[in-house]
Amino acid sequence: MGKANKVKKEFLEVKDLVELVQVLKDIADMKFHDLFARRGGFQRFGESFAEFFRLLQYTDLSHPLVSNNNPNVCIVVVTSEDGFIGDLNNKVIVRAMEEREEHPNASFVTVGRKGVMKLDMMGVKSEKVFEEIGEQGMYAVSVKLKDYLVDQVMEGKFGKVKVVYPWPKDLQTVKAKVVNLLPCDFIFQKQKQTVEQFTRVVEESDVLDIIGYLANLWTSSKIYEMMFDTSIAAVSAQSQQLDTSLTNVRKESLTVRLKYRKARKSDIDKSLREVFSSRIMAARQA
Repeated sequence: MGKANKVKKEFLEVKDLVELVQVLKDIADMKFHDLFARRGGFQRFGESFAEFFRLLQYTDLSHPLVSNNNPNVCIVVVTSEDGFIGDLNNKVIVRAMEEREEHPNASFVTVGRKGVMKLDMMGVKSEKVFEEIGEQGMYAVSVKLKDYLVDQVMEGKFGKVKVVYPWPKDLQTVKAKVVNLLPCDFIFQKQKQTVEQFTRVVEESDVLDIIGYLANLWTSSKIYEMMFDTSIAAVSAQSQQLDTSLTNVRKESLTVRLKYRKARKSDIDKSLREVFSSRIMAARQA
């Protein structure tokens, strides 16, 4: 039974591996559904937050964060630093390169060390890099990114800011999405029908300060939302990768199981032949 025992050991190892990968996939699935359920809070916040812009339609003042004619474009590339995520970051990089074709002189700002490495390999240098998301925390990196982008727009270095990031539609579908982050004039456009009922507005505070504060706060929220979506997309990619691995190890398990059965049968046949032969020899000697 020596050959069968060796194959059985291999079979048990593959069986343990199947169980391990299954547990990891179940964890990834549960984490995805938990994060995806919490994602709805951003939409509710955005709808409520937009109400603060209702009365600002009556002002004739302009703020760089809301409206500007600066042609300089900044492309923010958000990638995940997690492992075992397949080609998730590649999708984002490819989409960012498509945006670069439309804006050849655009500056790049990259979030995530893997994104920096991939862009460097393509000969694209990043104007600013934000790394160590796991160590610093997603919110802290979001605030630093917001501060940098707002400062650059206010100083006139950037006029428009576009963000390319992985957007999770569901557990099985993740797409590279492009969002026009700044200027955020589209917020006012959403309020045009609402504010028509007002005829007079009393301004108690400086309108530019109000616009700047609201636009700054909205930008922080939107960046954090996209960072949060990136974390969900990473979990989705991990789940898909684990699902592929699970399919492969199950096939391997089936192959090893058949191999074990053949080896066990071969060992049994060998043992029977040996017993039969020994009895014949004993009968002849008698």
